[in-house]
Amino acid sequence: QVQLVESGGGSVQAGGSLRLSCVASGISFSNYGMGWFRQAPGKERDFVGAISRYNGVTYYASSVEGRFTISRDNAKNTLYLQMNSLKPEDTAKYFCAQTAQVVSLNRDQYINWGQGTQVTVSP
Repeated sequence: QVQLVESGGGSVQAGGSLRLSCVASGISFSNYGMGWFRQAPGKERDFVGAISRYNGVTYYASSVEGRFTISRDNAKNTLYLQMNSLKPEDTAKYFCAQTAQVVSLNRDQYINWGQGTQVTVSP
C-alpha cells in the first residue's frame, strides 16, 4: 500500500522560508518521478515542480522558479520542497505525488497523492 505523508507546512511572513518533506512508503521510491502541487481554496490543483526518477532532473512552474527547490533523498524515501522568498500568493495546501513516468508536469499522470500540508504566507 502506497503512502505519501507531507509535513513542514505552517504560517510565515512574506519573505520567509519553509521546507516541506514528503515521506513515501510502500513503493520503490527511486523508481518513480515525484512532484509537488498546490491548491488554494476555490482553485484547481496546480503544478509547482517535479523531479525525475534516478537522476533528479527538476522542473518548476514559472511562478516559483528561482525561489523553490525540489530535491529527493532516495535512501530516505523522502521528497523535499525548499521554499524561499515566500509570497502571500504562495498560500495553499501543498501536495506531493507519485508518477509512473520518468517525470511529469501533468497532474493527470500522477497516481498517488499525499494528504497535503497547509502553507500560509502573511503580507
